[in-house]
This record gives sequence, structure tokens and C-alpha cells, in this order.
Amino acid sequence: MAKHETPMLDQLESGPWPSFVSDLKQEAEKRAKNAAGVEFQIPQDAVEDLLGVLELSYKHGRTHWKHGGIVGVFGYGGGVIGRYCDQPQMFPGVAHFHTLRINQPGGKFYTTKYLRELCDLWDFRGSGITNMHGSTGDIIFLGTTTPQLEEIFYELTHKYNQDLGGSGSNLRTPADCIGQARCEYACYDTQALCYDLTNEYQDELHRPAFPYKFKFKFDGCPNCCVASIARSDLSFIGTWKDDIKIDQAAVQAYIGGEIAPNAGAHSGRDWGKFDIQKEVINLCPTGCMAMDGKTLKINNRECTRCMHCINVMPRALHIGDERGVSILAGAKAPILDGAQMGTLIVPFIEVEPPYTKIKEEVIEPIWDWWMEEGKNRERLGELMKRQGLQKLIEVLGVDPDPRMVQEPRSNPYIFWKEDEVPGGWDRDINEFRKYHQR
Repeated sequence: MAKHETPMLDQLESGPWPSFVSDLKQEAEKRAKNAAGVEFQIPQDAVEDLLGVLELSYKHGRTHWKHGGIVGVFGYGGGVIGRYCDQPQMFPGVAHFHTLRINQPGGKFYTTKYLRELCDLWDFRGSGITNMHGSTGDIIFLGTTTPQLEEIFYELTHKYNQDLGGSGSNLRTPADCIGQARCEYACYDTQALCYDLTNEYQDELHRPAFPYKFKFKFDGCPNCCVASIARSDLSFIGTWKDDIKIDQAAVQAYIGGEIAPNAGAHSGRDWGKFDIQKEVINLCPTGCMAMDGKTLKINNRECTRCMHCINVMPRALHIGDERGVSILAGAKAPILDGAQMGTLIVPFIEVEPPYTKIKEEVIEPIWDWWMEEGKNRERLGELMKRQGLQKLIEVLGVDPDPRMVQEPRSNPYIFWKEDEVPGGWDRDINEFRKYHQR
């Protein structure tokens, strides 16, 4: 019989989808029976008490977890998130129930051996509950006690050559897409850049010294599979400078129905005969595509690399050969005041080891400015909003570019006085540059 009655949690198991409540109950039952006779290093009823405290939180409409101050491992200021229950007498198994963030492998590629080692360690020294993955990207170990933190850290680093991730006002664990390992659209080696910057900035990752959190995310192409444009302070999105490559014979094969669009991914729905005008050309956001007889034409100067046409006809269209990244800054996705997308600050930069230009001309000047001017708990995007995009342009020493703003005269990052702009609120980018130079 369960230690705690959980009628509200039970409702979460009644829907058509798998429920985390069922997973927790299975883990609680396994630990209660403990047929293997394992000597758990945290209370055996920890998961059962976790269910109890969650039920109580639902009943009261508020959390029963509290932040217990700073807790961690020696020498690191991040990686461990302290969690304490405010009802330790009622739920002694989760009186302290700390979370560890584990630095995920590049592209989230694992071996089964690696996963089993992590799970065995966590079964023994923690609750056995994991999260694959947290929104930051890390592997999440949910729930252990303070005495086990150093033990877990020692085994991670010495046995498995594995590090903790980031937490607190520091560089958070950089995250990347699978990149060139498996994706034909990747414009640069996301895993190589992510790995290099993770190692280069270990001090920033483990010893919080920033005004607030800072996130790198690496997307190999504008499909943005890790959503870097929406939730990273510095977003690296693969792009190309030359023309989209076109195989006109393959275009005709799509039109004739010989090749299925969207690589055949239609979720079982019969969409009927493929219509290139309706499904590709009319959906181009800049209207830069047209059929000239049986030839597909693209005005590449107008292309914004949205990837739609390439996604629909991957055997006919392909990314260009002159590849690099666009760098955007200032995104965040808070719950209360809504998402803030990244702002383009470097339209194109080549990506070649050892990435000196990216580090010395983009990352470090931005950090210097943010650490000097940022208020406590102020993200980079909020500082950009407060001081203006033109200030960041000055910090980086780059030329203003029309691609940095969608509408130069009304963008909220730029504050204009009409009498200072010759010609009023026109959209002449030369006036934008003159204003900046003043």
C-alpha cells in the first residue's frame, strides 16, 4: 500500500498520454521492494515522499519547496541546485532533495553504456529520477541529499570523465544540434564549436561572476532545432552567403509526383498532388521565387534563409557552399513577460578553429560591456533594451547594417528624435549610419 494517498496525482494518469506520475510510482515501488537488496545512499522512501509533497502542493495551490541557499561541490559555484522541503517532518525522505545538472554530450549523442553508468550511479546515490533533458540542455539528476553531492561529483569526474553543467549567474551549459554528424543542412560543425567554447570558458561556467545567467546555443542551420534564436543570449545560426543550389531536374520530379515533398513526411495524411506554386512559391516570405516556364528561379539577394523551400524539396534545393554563422544576441523566454527573440548583431562570420575571431571580437567584448553595465539579474537582452542596440554596435565596433533591424525607425531598441534625423522618419539606411556615427 502506498505511503501517501494521491487522488489528484492519480487523475494525471487517466489521460491518453504517458504520465510522469506513473513513472514516479514505479520507481517508488521498486525502491520500496528493493528485491536486489541495494543499500541506497538516500532515504529509501524518497520517491514516495516526493509524490506526497507534490500532492500536497496541488491541494494547497502552492509549492512546498524552498531554496535553501547555496549548496554545491568544492571549487564550483554552479551545477547544483539546492532544494529543501518546507514540511520535513511530514516528508522526511525529501527534507533535502537537491538537483544536479550534468553537462550533456555534444548533439546529445550517447552510448547505452554511458547511459547505464549514469543511471546506476544515480540509482545508488540519488533518487533514480532523471530528466532528459532540461530546457537548458543538461541531463538532470533530480533529488539527492547534501552528503552525497561530493560523492557523486567524484565518481562523475574520476570514473566517467563527466562534468557538471551550469547554474546560477554564470555561463550555462552550451547546447548544440546534431550538426554535420547527421544533418545535410548544417553550415558549420556545431559540436566542434560548442565543445571548444565549453572548454575555453570553464571558469565562466563553474564560477559565477556574471550579472545573471548567460546561454550559448548552436544551430547548424536556420531550421533552428535547438531554438537558439528564442532562448539564448548569444545564438549561433548556420547560414550561407552564396546562392541556393538548384537541381532543375529534381524540381520537375517533385512537380510530376516522382519525388514526395517534405521527404515524404506527411504524418499519414494524403495532401493530394504537389503544387509548387501553392506549397513553395506563394509561401516564400520575401516572394523571391518564381517559375519561368519549367525553370525555378530564385532571387538570392532577397532570400532570408527561412529554409521552407529547402525543407519541402530537399532533393531539388540545397544550401550554398560559402558557409558560416549569423550571431544574434539578447534572446530569453521568461514566463511572465513573454519571449524576446534574438537581435542580429553579426550577419555573417566564418567558423574555423580555433575560433579566435568569434571569441575576441564578439563574445568577450559583449561580456566586458555586460559585466560593467549590467544590473543584478539583468540578462543581456534587457541591457540591450535599456541602453539601445546602437550601444552594442559601438561595443563590438561593427558597422550598422540594415539586417540588424527589421524597421529601423520603429524598432524598440533604437530611440530616435525626429529633428535629429534629416528627412524625418524615412527608412534610408545611410541616415541610420550617419546617426550612429554621430
